[in-house]
Amino acid sequence: MDTTLEDLFRRLEQLNAIGTALSHERNLARLLENILLAAKAITQADGGTLYRVSEDGRALHFEIVRTDSLNLAFGGATGQPISAQFPDLPLYLDDGSPNNSMVAAYSAIRAETVNIADAYTAAGFDFSGTRRFDRTTGYRSQSFLTVPMKNHENEVIGVLQLINARNDDGSVRAFTDADRRLAESLASQASVALTNRLLITQLETLFESFVNLINMAIDEKSPYTGGHCQRVPVLTMLLAEAVNDTTEGPLAGFRMTDKDRYELKIAGLLHDCGKVTTPVHVVDKATKLQTLFDRIHLVDTRFEVVRRDIEIEALQAIAAGEARLAVEARRVDRLRQLDDDREFLRRCNVGGEAMRPEDQARVRAIADAWRWSGPDSQPAPFLSADEVENLTIRAGTLTAAEREIINYHIVATIKMLEELPWPKHLRNVPEYAGGHHERMDGKGYPKGLTREQMSVQARVMGIADIFEALTASDRPYKKPMKLSEALGILRKFAEGGHIDPDLFEVFVRQKVYLRYAEQFLDAEQIDEGA
Repeated sequence: MDTTLEDLFRRLEQLNAIGTALSHERNLARLLENILLAAKAITQADGGTLYRVSEDGRALHFEIVRTDSLNLAFGGATGQPISAQFPDLPLYLDDGSPNNSMVAAYSAIRAETVNIADAYTAAGFDFSGTRRFDRTTGYRSQSFLTVPMKNHENEVIGVLQLINARNDDGSVRAFTDADRRLAESLASQASVALTNRLLITQLETLFESFVNLINMAIDEKSPYTGGHCQRVPVLTMLLAEAVNDTTEGPLAGFRMTDKDRYELKIAGLLHDCGKVTTPVHVVDKATKLQTLFDRIHLVDTRFEVVRRDIEIEALQAIAAGEARLAVEARRVDRLRQLDDDREFLRRCNVGGEAMRPEDQARVRAIADAWRWSGPDSQPAPFLSADEVENLTIRAGTLTAAEREIINYHIVATIKMLEELPWPKHLRNVPEYAGGHHERMDGKGYPKGLTREQMSVQARVMGIADIFEALTASDRPYKKPMKLSEALGILRKFAEGGHIDPDLFEVFVRQKVYLRYAEQFLDAEQIDEGA
């Protein structure tokens, strides 16, 4: 076998290997870079440029620029952005005619490969920019091979331009027909890989936009839960990355790939999507008597009616001949008790960590002690059974029924997510998102899973969900906790089987809470005790 044939077979094998490698690359910048580097290698070119057609189809945008002998590298994975010396190449002139004088534009417009042996002697194209570049750098741009990249719809999506093919001794030569065929074959494979990557990226962007749309809908219903839906994913990823970096202890073996990270990110964004089914007046219930409005004002009205009745009864008693001093004393005592009961119910309505049994009993006593007459002049209970139930809530502002409504959001979340046809790399999203209200001791909801039945990711999200709720400053029904308070509660939860103690230790040891606090908490919440 002669040397030329051996070289051709070698380059064909190289082409096949390149095609396989391109199909596996997920990062767009690296993919574009690999396409150009492969084209340079397979044609033995010293330099090259990869252009992509702009969104409006009016220009070629420089994506990657490489010249080995000048040590020139822009774009791609280099971290060096394309500089101002590489402006977009217009595909059409101001009068709308095609820009056929620029070889890259010509190749894109005509969808043809252009092979030029020497740019300085070639006719029909404007190489003035190339000459300026050469004068500035001392380079000598000679041979050019410009190849259009076409997608599955035969549309040109980019252009590969290779410069100065080299012999084994380093001297510059023209690009051969073999170079052209190999470059065209590579451009075809690269176009497929690039189109697939762009389609996947577009689908991922569309999907993430849809996820954000759901969170926006929740945000429109309630700005309080909307902030929660944005913050929990951030804290989830902070803790997950900290666990990923752990090299000792029970969690030392936990590692995430880029696909794992994306899956957890999506789960975090969707962990409360079921809240679209939760009534706003329950989600935003700031006081015990709040529904669409705070019903404490209705109770206030009844107190005013009772006050009026006490005044009228006093006047009627005096008119009937009772001793004025006795009547006045009785009136003052009743009004004092009325005001005291009114202020007590107002305090009860605010809610808190725990209501004493004797205070609950007093609410019921007030409901029985006072009577008032409504618009029909008929005596009515001072507090309805529903108002008594709400005002005697032991902790917080939600009744048992309302807590069930709130808790149902996680059931709705699981139902919604399990209905979606998740691709393989996202199939764990329902499990991750649906497990953030479970407990390590099996007393959580909705499935009562134990620690062993849950993934690390679901357990991570459980801690993120609780910590965000404890420290949030936008809840209408509570004050935000300081870091030391929130960490104290989490530690009790870790000791009591509520959250994963190993994850909590990573949370504290690597100061995940502090990194989150610096992004989202008010300065006064970050106390020395943390």
